[in-house]
Amino acid sequence: MTAVLSTEEITRINAHIDRYQHVQGSLLPLLHAIQDDIGYVPESAYFPISKALALSVAEVHGVVTFYHHFRRHPAGKHILQVCRAESCQAMGSEKLEAHIKSTLGIDYHQTTSDRAITLEPVYCLGNCACSPAVMMDDEVYGRMSAEKISELIKEARSA
Repeated sequence: MTAVLSTEEITRINAHIDRYQHVQGSLLPLLHAIQDDIGYVPESAYFPISKALALSVAEVHGVVTFYHHFRRHPAGKHILQVCRAESCQAMGSEKLEAHIKSTLGIDYHQTTSDRAITLEPVYCLGNCACSPAVMMDDEVYGRMSAEKISELIKEARSA
């Protein structure tokens, strides 16, 4: 399903493209600016980006899909990131990850049907001493358990 962009979103994307089109090596900063502004990088933006930066649409698509950070679809109200780095894995993040997926009924890069939570993998939150760690929106939580994550999910859904 391709999201339909509002006129305002198209205008904002075009403003970012205008800002970065003459800056060398600007693809990543441009993609970050778009996602920071509207929450994701829509596929419909690939062509104007490619044209402005003298790249192919395939190159833009390749960068967006290569980096896990970039979303290609609108996100939910809250973003839940699960650390998948070695320290967190050693401390049980795979079991925690399975619990989260089961609780939410989604996989990575998906959003719950109520649009409350988008689940994303992350490959280090810098909280290794408190593994396993997750991040809900901009808040990092350490030493997570099934019980703690269930409570965090419950709070997010009620917010």
